[in-house]
Amino acid sequence: LGMAVPAALQRSVVSPTGRHTASLIFLHGSGDTGRGARTWIKQILNQDMAFQHIKVIYPTAPDRPYTPMKGALSTVWFDRYKISNDCPEHIESIDSMCRGLTDLINDEIKNGIAKNRILIGGFSMGGGMAMHLAYRFHQDLAGVFALSSFLNKDSAVYQTLKRNESVLPELFQCHGTADELVLYSWGEETNKMLKSLGVSTSLHTFPNLNHELSRTELEELQTWIVKKLPVEAAKTN
Repeated sequence: LGMAVPAALQRSVVSPTGRHTASLIFLHGSGDTGRGARTWIKQILNQDMAFQHIKVIYPTAPDRPYTPMKGALSTVWFDRYKISNDCPEHIESIDSMCRGLTDLINDEIKNGIAKNRILIGGFSMGGGMAMHLAYRFHQDLAGVFALSSFLNKDSAVYQTLKRNESVLPELFQCHGTADELVLYSWGEETNKMLKSLGVSTSLHTFPNLNHELSRTELEELQTWIVKKLPVEAAKTN
């Protein structure tokens, strides 16, 4: 075989307060960790993003050489040739991480969670990773969210969706107009492209927000999460 088995991703988990019937996977931005993303959200909301029935999982990307940092090791989901929407994707690193994250999805399914009760998304690079994972490999997930994220102009996601016939997970996208790292126009273009390819999308615009998360944005996200993953009535025999 010769294929190295990828090590399970480290993760920080916020357990549901009640019966676990759904799961949410939140992917951090480049150079961060699962624990770091969880702490950041906790600081903004003054509490964990927690739910009665939804387990929230913050995995950490493994260290890998990152070209925009001159090949230094960083916790990134994939490599990029540069931080731009106008260059080819580093598809090899994207696809190998899709395999590692598929293991994480399968762990939840083994725990008895239906695939259409799992949401995936993230901040910045994490949102880009989530779009690849859902729209290319897991079109039966409950939904996708992308905060301050984008896809490259000739993304493999678009190529897949051009040939696609099935119903796709809804996309909840947020972006600050003052973002200087991932331009608002890149997020907007991603949203338009996905919409034209049959994805039901919404784009929430935050004036004066830079490459960061805001409280209003996280509150809107939580409302959407509960809409996509409602509490299930206890089954009576």
